[in-house]
Amino acid sequence: MRIAVCIDCCYNACMNKTLKITKIGNSAGIILPKEVLARLRVGPGDALYLTEAPDGVRMTAVDPDFAAKMDVAEDIMREDRDILRELAR
Repeated sequence: MRIAVCIDCCYNACMNKTLKITKIGNSAGIILPKEVLARLRVGPGDALYLTEAPDGVRMTAVDPDFAAKMDVAEDIMREDRDILRELAR
């Protein structure tokens, strides 16, 4: 299986860059260029999330499960605006 790493918000920035896998202790890792880190708005110690994609693996700075829950919450807030306004009183 071919694994393609596509970083959602900066695909054009990393499209022509080769990332090498390096040994880090007993693990392996990649070093992301500073341009990629800036566009993802992440730095050392921040979390990145990997999800399956049709063309391989997608890496994002946003937890996909949390984003889905927030979408549902926003839908509820739009639909039940009057009820939420009364509860806020």
